[in-house]
Amino acid sequence: MTRAHFKQAINSSYDDIVRHHVFQAAAALSYYFILAVFPGLIVLSAVMGLVPVPHLFGHVIRLMTRLLPQNSMSMVRPVIRSVLQANHGAWLSAGALGLIWVLSAAFDALIEALDMAYDVVDERPFWKTRLIAIGLGLMTGLLLTIALIIMILGPRFGEWLASRIDLSNVFVVLWMPVHWLVAVAFTIMSVEAIYFLAPNVKQRFRATLPGAILAVGSWLALSWGLGYYFRHFGTYNRIYGTLSGFIALMTWFYWNAFALLVGAELNAELAKQSKKGPIPGKQNDPEPEQLKRAA
Repeated sequence: MTRAHFKQAINSSYDDIVRHHVFQAAAALSYYFILAVFPGLIVLSAVMGLVPVPHLFGHVIRLMTRLLPQNSMSMVRPVIRSVLQANHGAWLSAGALGLIWVLSAAFDALIEALDMAYDVVDERPFWKTRLIAIGLGLMTGLLLTIALIIMILGPRFGEWLASRIDLSNVFVVLWMPVHWLVAVAFTIMSVEAIYFLAPNVKQRFRATLPGAILAVGSWLALSWGLGYYFRHFGTYNRIYGTLSGFIALMTWFYWNAFALLVGAELNAELAKQSKKGPIPGKQNDPEPEQLKRAA
């Protein structure tokens, strides 16, 4: 793809953010993400308990503290503490059922937003989109869990491997950035899977990479930027009081959902440009029939 194609795709994506109501769709997704936090953490604590590493879930909570706004964790920790002290079987059943319900609704809304990004009508039956939504939720959760485990266990694994096969200290030093790159790669792969399977279009898996890189890069930048803002400039504590942690978490989810949808808009425009070539001005006729997948 030429530079002119790419520039045209960026300009069209900027226009489509307003035309496709991306801000409103991001608000709806952030609501579902909030609902999924606690059942997701319940299931994650049970899954982490199966990994033969002591205090693994505690490491996950510490990693979340680095990624999420600081005050949000004050809302999350009491729930996690009560989960770890209660009957794991009952909590796991309730958490799994709640998570499946929320994920099906969240990814169903995401499928609708991605169909809008590609300007296609979803002719798949309701039951099929719901099954796709549940499958996407479980697959995305699995890939993100792998990424979390790599982030946490990566340094220990590098030291263990170096001691077993007599590698130099250079390997241990280089392994530190490498294991983070591997974790980011799994995260990008999970976003690519969403972009590839969710919308009702035919496309190559590799074609979803630009939007996935944009989304994940934005997530990392937003996590750092929002955390810095909430710590140093935010006045939401005085405005919202005890709800400040919830507001911070909702804001974090909102902008991350927005980044996810913007990545989809970029992929959709790149797909259209690759089929039609750059067109002067705004692209009003995206020829959805060329992108529509057979139901």
